[in-house]
Amino acid sequence: MAEKLKIGIIGTGGIAHAHMGAYMRRIEKFDDIEIVAGCDIVPGKAEKFFEEFGVEGVRCYESHEEMLEKEQLDGVSVCTYNRQHAAPTICALNHGVNVILEKPFAVTLEECVEMMRAEKASGKILTVGFQPRFDQNMQQIKRIVESGELGDVYYIQTGGGRRRGIPASDTKTTFIEDETAGVGALGDIGCYSLDMVLNAIGYPMPLTVSGFKNAHFGKDPETYRYKNQNPEYIASKFSVDDFAGALIRLEGDIILDFRISWAMNMDTPGDTLILGTKAGLRIPSTNCWNGTVGGPMTIYRECAGQSMQMTVPIIPDDPKAGDLWDRKVGSFITAVREGGEAPVPTSQIIKNQAIIDGVLRSSAIGREVEITIPEI
Repeated sequence: MAEKLKIGIIGTGGIAHAHMGAYMRRIEKFDDIEIVAGCDIVPGKAEKFFEEFGVEGVRCYESHEEMLEKEQLDGVSVCTYNRQHAAPTICALNHGVNVILEKPFAVTLEECVEMMRAEKASGKILTVGFQPRFDQNMQQIKRIVESGELGDVYYIQTGGGRRRGIPASDTKTTFIEDETAGVGALGDIGCYSLDMVLNAIGYPMPLTVSGFKNAHFGKDPETYRYKNQNPEYIASKFSVDDFAGALIRLEGDIILDFRISWAMNMDTPGDTLILGTKAGLRIPSTNCWNGTVGGPMTIYRECAGQSMQMTVPIIPDDPKAGDLWDRKVGSFITAVREGGEAPVPTSQIIKNQAIIDGVLRSSAIGREVEITIPEI
């Protein structure tokens, strides 16, 4: 058996638990990796994290710079808050370490460009954590579009929402503060909605964005009163978006109508619709959007002068393949071991981030903005 890959964890907060769980299941099944190091800026937090998983002998640090300087790692999971995605990722790549980075890619387009330039210079893998990509039903959407069944796609409606789903509590506000998150629902779950349709149609270049965002619920203590002991405190910390949307023009004369929500007085902002010249595809929404398909999809088309509908049944999960996190982390490990390409390449996700960046810029000035992605 080949030598075990040495893995480190940068940032040991909430999302790191999902990464670590997937790594632990990988070790149990294949025993081809070992977790050797971790870091967190909060003193003692990394140690408690690895104790929670019963992993001994992991060397812990309070800075990613020190960890990457002292350790000989093959790969790292970057699980920091949004505004700290770029610095540890660039540092890891500069040290010749492969990276799986949690979503969103970053907060600004400029940060993503810097990471991609470090990726290119290092020759290492940088993959972005979009686990819905590994869902068979998401892959089915892409297969339907690529089959030509829909004809030329010209309009897409997509998004997702939660009636009350702001990820915050009296003890956890990093998701809702601008200084740590930088972006709210737009980056947290909006990136999934965008990826679902953009990946299906081959990630065309975004050209312009007319976007908006607001925070009617996030700043209101009543939103949190029934589930938290200090709703006024949480509301006072809220400084990102809880609802956002945009009209986006894509190359190929495609219009993308997008909306996303952490909180609203509705069960969904609508199903995802992909309209083509030959047929249309309806993808049911979910009540609590997390990047999955809400039920059987429907294809609408004309045949012999008659309007017809065809149901696309849900593909059940294969338990042998593990959950989506197992597949996400596993694809990263396989790419590192075999010298393959990034499972979710930055060349695609930079376009996703360019739209998010465009929504933020457009909302700030109240008009449409152009999208320009610098040369990497």
